[in-house]
Amino acid sequence: MGSKGLGPTNSLPEHPTNLLDFQRMFRDEEACLRYLEKLRWPEGFICDKCSAGGEPFRIVSRPRVLKCRSCLYESSTTSGTVMHRSKTSIHVWFWAAYLIATQTPGISALELQKRLGIARYETAFQLLHKLRAAMVRPDRDKIGAEWPLEMDVVFVGGKHKGGKQGETRQTPVIIAVEIRRQEKRNPSTSKVIERALAGRVRLQRLPNKVAGSIDRFAKQCVAPGAVIVSDDGSEFADLIAYGYAHKPITMRGDREKMDTHLPMVSRVTANLKTWIDGTFHGVRKHHLQAYLDEFTFRFNRRFYRSISFQRLLGLGTLRVGPTYRETYSVGISREKAART
Repeated sequence: MGSKGLGPTNSLPEHPTNLLDFQRMFRDEEACLRYLEKLRWPEGFICDKCSAGGEPFRIVSRPRVLKCRSCLYESSTTSGTVMHRSKTSIHVWFWAAYLIATQTPGISALELQKRLGIARYETAFQLLHKLRAAMVRPDRDKIGAEWPLEMDVVFVGGKHKGGKQGETRQTPVIIAVEIRRQEKRNPSTSKVIERALAGRVRLQRLPNKVAGSIDRFAKQCVAPGAVIVSDDGSEFADLIAYGYAHKPITMRGDREKMDTHLPMVSRVTANLKTWIDGTFHGVRKHHLQAYLDEFTFRFNRRFYRSISFQRLLGLGTLRVGPTYRETYSVGISREKAART
């Protein structure tokens, strides 16, 4: 797709810092397309076919098309992006990206449908899932290279079954969170106080709670040699063999010990479950990873929410989102039924 990407930071266009900024910058479809064009080609348009640069021909009746002045090849501003072949207005796409990236609780498909006047729930649902697919940076780095990690497996959604101990309808999700240290001076005593702060997180749905699943997650998401604190469950037993500085702590399901020794995991778990239940009223297993990706994107950018919108659009130019068939192959999320 030519020289497409996020480009150097200093060449990116300005981003809205609040709602009024957003409304001023993106008043219509044309303004949105011009902004998307700058994100895709921050140094100026480059033809996807011949790589020639320069101002392209613009077709009034086909505003998404840019025609190369050298070879006359027609490139689409949205081709190869999450908006690829979408019949939905780009203006609506921008509003959806802004709402999902900047609102503290996020937004459900039903709420998005109501706010933007989208005719069908399924359209709003697929639009949000395409944006969620863009929230995972293709080349994202592994966490834990500089800071120690807390790690745990929690269960999300569904209900516990009665009878056999440990049997559940819930889905296992592994959470890894960096524990950063921040120094802060007490204004009254002038003493420097060090406090723990949750850094970046990685969340992944697991097929089961066994060592093999944990090992695959660690190799994919955690930097080699990272310090990992967890409980002493057998599922974490292989981490040392893979070169991690694993520090298991005996907890035996003791909630007080969990909160004391894995405070950041406990906090992330509580935030995740509150967010899923409060905003979506639960999600299906088939779609759970998409929501975990959204939670990760939003949590890791919680201190600079205003730039998240631009970052999401930029990442959205790097890939095509899931198709309608892929999104609905196991049915619509139960958020629709819960909210109607």
